[in-house]
Amino acid sequence: MSLLTSNLTGVTLPLTGERTVPGIAEENYWFRRHEAAYLHLIGHCRDAVVLEAGCGEGYGAQLIRTVARRVVALDYDELTSRHVARAYPQLDVLRGNLATLPLRSGTVDVVANLQVIEHLWDQEQFLAECARVLRPGGTLIVTTPNRLTFSPGQDTPLNPFHTRELAPSELDEMLREAGFAVDELSGLRHGRRLDSLLNGRIIDAQVEVALSGAPWPAELKEAVESVTVDDFDITSADLDTCLDLVAVAVRA
Repeated sequence: MSLLTSNLTGVTLPLTGERTVPGIAEENYWFRRHEAAYLHLIGHCRDAVVLEAGCGEGYGAQLIRTVARRVVALDYDELTSRHVARAYPQLDVLRGNLATLPLRSGTVDVVANLQVIEHLWDQEQFLAECARVLRPGGTLIVTTPNRLTFSPGQDTPLNPFHTRELAPSELDEMLREAGFAVDELSGLRHGRRLDSLLNGRIIDAQVEVALSGAPWPAELKEAVESVTVDDFDITSADLDTCLDLVAVAVRA
């Protein structure tokens, strides 16, 4: 297990592959992929009281804080919560279980849940909790890997930290059954430049290096470090082939 030491906090976070972190060259592809989704969705958080349920390292909650009135950053892991509280003092940090959110009913305008729902054992209970803490008309924003492209042809997720991945139709149905109206269901995919890097194998090449434990080839490291948020597109076209699902849902 490698370690990430925050220069801001002195708290050492294990870099296990479960969370994405900023400032690590080898993580840049995944960080920018997640950041692109945050930037696409951040307008829903303007002047709002936002709960980020499953905040991870905290960079996304901090980004949301640039437009939101208040951001509550919630994570289950104690070490992670300590890091977020020290690194991002503008956030209100809580530690708790996403199946029983530690907030009163009807107290937040937006729940943000980016690249988290696939980690949860009881996704339906989590969505019920989101509906409970949201005010009437409040917004739930969700991103999650597309099961059809992230673990193609598999009954169980390839990522050992994922419990259940969703296809576009499955996410849509789950949100509606939880009492939400789905305003947007779109997909994040590679843009033209990114599709041309390493002959379109930028994901596979990273996975191969991670599994082998071999040093990063210079060409791969250079390609990964070059990725920016502009290298990703988010569109509602051809959802079954997208990389990540992006949903905006409104509580009745």
